[in-house]
Amino acid sequence: MSKVAIVTDSNSGITQELAEKWGISVLPMPFTIDGKEYFEGINLTQEEFYEYLKKDADIATSQPSPESVLTLWKKLLKDYDEIVHIPMSSGLSGSCQTAIALADDFDGRVQVVNNHRISITQLRSVEDAIRMAEEGKTAREIREILEATRMDSSIYITVATLKYLKKGGRITPAVAAIGTMLRLKPVLTIQGERLDSFSKARTMRQARQTMIEAIRKDIETRFGGVDAHEVYLDLAHTNNYEEAEDFRKEVEEAFPGYKVGYVDPLSLSISCHIGDGSLAIGATRILNR
Repeated sequence: MSKVAIVTDSNSGITQELAEKWGISVLPMPFTIDGKEYFEGINLTQEEFYEYLKKDADIATSQPSPESVLTLWKKLLKDYDEIVHIPMSSGLSGSCQTAIALADDFDGRVQVVNNHRISITQLRSVEDAIRMAEEGKTAREIREILEATRMDSSIYITVATLKYLKKGGRITPAVAAIGTMLRLKPVLTIQGERLDSFSKARTMRQARQTMIEAIRKDIETRFGGVDAHEVYLDLAHTNNYEEAEDFRKEVEEAFPGYKVGYVDPLSLSISCHIGDGSLAIGATRILNR
């Protein structure tokens, strides 16, 4: 049986401590803040990041360097036969395409998964990969299964401020000004490659209801009306844990029999584009292996 290592990046929300517990490797995403380089979960905590954000620091995201990826792979291949590498969605970062190109030199021993996941849905892919590796599947088999089910997940996100969407060029200054004046709370979605606009709400309460109804519709239509035993429901937030826990209660009341698994911070790569105070809900169809 092939011995398979699992690799992901910190956009999954998996901390270095949890990675060690699970027996996997997590590449930290790099940031440049006021000209200095930081690595998520290494020398940059969630708390420190939001302090920089609050001070309007100059923050830029990047992707793991090819050297850091290759160094990790070569180290792992001394003890493992194969690697499954699960980066963030190729539509949100170039890190996936970079990894695919680098893997060409490893004669199939490194399989890079392009299944358009991030945050809590990416984390679920990692869990699935760990289980499949334990069951004896090869790295190629794991990649093919994860990519075949790439659309079996949804994420909806609402933001507390339009400031960072404007700063990142995702909305125009005019739209941001109108939205701020009307106190609009946009609801964004990730279904597949990109972060897209989904809806608008006047209050955070309305935005929460919009996300719940969107997830309900996805379960009934895209997922084929599956029951509570066939879907993971997870929540994420940006520096907004207290409201996320309140949202958990609302979600569990809206979906009797379902249990919210994770309530995790969103990756900092997303946080720098949407700011703090956001909430997100994700649904992932449980993999039928």
